[in-house]
Amino acid sequence: MARRLKDTGHEVVAVYDNDGTKTATLAQEIGAQPATSLAAVTAAADLVFTVVSDDRAQLAIFAESGDSLLAGAKDRIFVNCATLTPSIHSEVERRAKSAGALSLEACMASSIPQARQGTLYLMCGGPREAFDRVKPVLEKLSSTLRFIGPTSDAAKVKALVNMVMNANTAALAEGLGLGQALGLDLDMLREVFAGTGANSQVLKTDGEDMQNRSHDCYFSAAHAAKDSGIAYKLGQDAGIQMPVARATKEQYDRMVALGLGELDKSGLAELTFKGRGA
Repeated sequence: MARRLKDTGHEVVAVYDNDGTKTATLAQEIGAQPATSLAAVTAAADLVFTVVSDDRAQLAIFAESGDSLLAGAKDRIFVNCATLTPSIHSEVERRAKSAGALSLEACMASSIPQARQGTLYLMCGGPREAFDRVKPVLEKLSSTLRFIGPTSDAAKVKALVNMVMNANTAALAEGLGLGQALGLDLDMLREVFAGTGANSQVLKTDGEDMQNRSHDCYFSAAHAAKDSGIAYKLGQDAGIQMPVARATKEQYDRMVALGLGELDKSGLAELTFKGRGA
């Protein structure tokens, strides 16, 4: 995302990552300050994008004391792109507001290539004022930009997107795994899937990778487990029975337990193909 913004004429003034080597490398590439603290990012920038792994990390970077993006945050706008529990976005909004800042969800239904190309699918939630102010920047990052509604609504939609995507991935892994066990030609099977009701976006992105055991990470199994858990908990809270979502979550949890969490989500095939040892 930082590279894309640089390419489209925006000045990226600072970058920060827990891995200082990554910070320094990217900063040198795009001419940004390699920030050594969260507060330094806020001091340098009027608009701050955050992408972290989970709820705990999000609350840590928006801590109410110590090193935090909230230090000196008056009049700043924070655009938070991670997939989080919806209530976490509400809490971040509360903290940002207390610091005199605005926050916006910009949940991404895309991955690394789309971020680099500026073709992300962005679902935004929060104050309309914040969305309108940063819309010109978000348009440079996305091919589809939607304002969903108040804070936490975009996170709810993103949780459902990932719930369905992950369930599709699990079903595809089982379908291809069973096809292999039955002695079917998997190239043929994928072609049939693509021309019938078995087609899906996941078939396009993951089908060949499952067949060839190519699981370079674009969306990790660990993140899929986390996101499936967010959606399943929303269902429990709403009193909805979701046996497919539960079974999908259990599959990704199993990958994590087996030490396969850093594989791409397509790595579910390692649990379903005969002879793969998982």
